[in-house]
Amino acid sequence: MLIVLDNAESVLDLQGASAEETYAVVEELSHFSNICLCITSRISIIPPDYKTLNILTLSTEAARDAFYRIYTHGEQSDLVNNILEQLDFHPLSITLLATVSQHSGWDTSRLAREWERRRTTMLQVQHSGSLAATIELSLASPMFQELGSDARALLGVVAFLPQGVHEKNLDWLFPTIPDRTNVFDKFCILSLTYRGNGFITMLAPLRDYFCPQDPMSSPLLRATKDSYFSRLSVDVYPDKPGYEEARWITSEDVNVEHLLNVFTSIDTGSGDIWDTCAHFMEHLHQHKPRLVTLEPKIKGLPNDHPSKPQCLFHLSQLFALVGNHIERKQLLSHTLELWREREDHHRVAQTLWYLCGVNRRLRLQKEGIQQAREGLGICQQLGNTVGQAECLNNLAWILCRDKQLDAAEEAASRAINLIPGGSNQFLLCRCHRGLGDI
Repeated sequence: MLIVLDNAESVLDLQGASAEETYAVVEELSHFSNICLCITSRISIIPPDYKTLNILTLSTEAARDAFYRIYTHGEQSDLVNNILEQLDFHPLSITLLATVSQHSGWDTSRLAREWERRRTTMLQVQHSGSLAATIELSLASPMFQELGSDARALLGVVAFLPQGVHEKNLDWLFPTIPDRTNVFDKFCILSLTYRGNGFITMLAPLRDYFCPQDPMSSPLLRATKDSYFSRLSVDVYPDKPGYEEARWITSEDVNVEHLLNVFTSIDTGSGDIWDTCAHFMEHLHQHKPRLVTLEPKIKGLPNDHPSKPQCLFHLSQLFALVGNHIERKQLLSHTLELWREREDHHRVAQTLWYLCGVNRRLRLQKEGIQQAREGLGICQQLGNTVGQAECLNNLAWILCRDKQLDAAEEAASRAINLIPGGSNQFLLCRCHRGLGDI
């Protein structure tokens, strides 16, 4: 005898009415040798004697096949393939999409336009319900209701972040949520989220459904953003405390970049958000060198924006690490111009010694030597010995490239003598390395 309990969420939810008695009956059925009981459910709670089979999303080929078995108003198209991929090849979503498109008589171009305009709200057919109805059925379960008023907002945060939420970060991301680990465990039991590579995330159709349309309308999302951004304010110099702890950025850089992309668009004029952007690029420079999608926004900031020169500078550092020294020089030249306008002499000197290093790589020795000496003069006027050492070190390198070895050796030795004993070991090592190469 084959018995099927289809969509058995309500009967297996132990918080539901008469659930214990129903669960006991289901468990008892497993002991009959002549009965095979098949259970389908979003809730992963089943009696211990049952074998569990997780239903995965479809393959690309199976998703296309399923769609075109229902939809007959157009040939196979990359437009459709792109939508199926955005749905994470989720079977129910694909069935609903194909049914709506078939009933409406849309060609593929119209289907693509409707998708861009309506997203998952179009996954609704009158005779068999909708994606929203199946999701809300899970949210109406006693297990979800017992999680409290913040549960739905938490799902909104998971949906908003491209990577989801890292399991190790629940305490500092959600300090106001009591029993937060248990809440996320229940999300997984209800199949609202799943675990992968250390993150708790969700399928694309659910992300689209739960993601806040207005990020500012979610207090919990704003608090999560603040938690991320406060961690970025830590200095990340190799010889200072906090450097190793900052490695967290290597696994969560996509989440942070998405937060910055969204909130810089909401509040373009804010200094704080762009200062955080500069800190983000500094973290990447130290721990995960790559370019950022924020580049056009940074370049597009008004020149009088207080954070623009700092953002341009850190962007130039990322271009250095990917080997694009021509673009780096352009960014640093623009940075230098802005610092001169602000009469920030320390930043002018700093930018000059970095420009010297770029020109050395571009084999523009004459220009680089001039910049290093100008920066050195400014640092001497300011009494900045570390800055003098930086300028002298870069001057030594470029003089060596220019075959002025005696002058290079003198500059490197002066740089070493300017660094107090036991301090700034990172700079000291670079200076000794330069002297050794000379």
